[in-house]
Amino acid sequence: MVGLEMGLIREVILVDGGSSDETKRIADTAGANVIDCSAGRGRQLRAGADAARSDWLLFLHADTVLSRDWAERAAAHMTDNPGKAAAFTLAYRSDASRARWLAGRANWRSRVLGLPYGDQGLLISRSLYDKIGGFEDIPLMEDVSIVRRIGKKRLSVLSAEARTSGEKYEQAGWRRRAWRNAFLVVRYFLGADPAKLAVEYDRDL
Repeated sequence: MVGLEMGLIREVILVDGGSSDETKRIADTAGANVIDCSAGRGRQLRAGADAARSDWLLFLHADTVLSRDWAERAAAHMTDNPGKAAAFTLAYRSDASRARWLAGRANWRSRVLGLPYGDQGLLISRSLYDKIGGFEDIPLMEDVSIVRRIGKKRLSVLSAEARTSGEKYEQAGWRRRAWRNAFLVVRYFLGADPAKLAVEYDRDL
């Protein structure tokens, strides 16, 4: 791993929310610290942060991988912008033209509005993470919640890519799923309960 070669990766933590496949065995064999946790995106991310011991934290969803230049970009960010968090440029692992459309839309939102979502990963110092209160224990919108508290001025978007699965969009339709997600975010901004939004999100998968 490039990150190991550069000395960036000190520990790998997998927070398992009840998987029934070989995830935990593979992670344990690879040397990761495996934590069992009741399912919930915010809860699992928070549990991982609580167990981490390093001065910088990197959060990734299970279906996201980073491009080979991620460690170089992350190291530069940590040196040059220690007071800022960072997300990665989004790309979907799909050849569909609408995948590129949606990634472009997400990257515009990230850079102009300062609102990257969890699929783009999050690199953040422990001090800043603790200062803003970390991830909320909520089943949905935990990514929106934390980047809003970080704020656009304390957030960079790195050129290295976070390449994530497009499966849920391919199943539901790229435009339909994208606009449905946007509608849920607007409702969250207007005060809707994340638990109720999570039920609707799961129902649409």
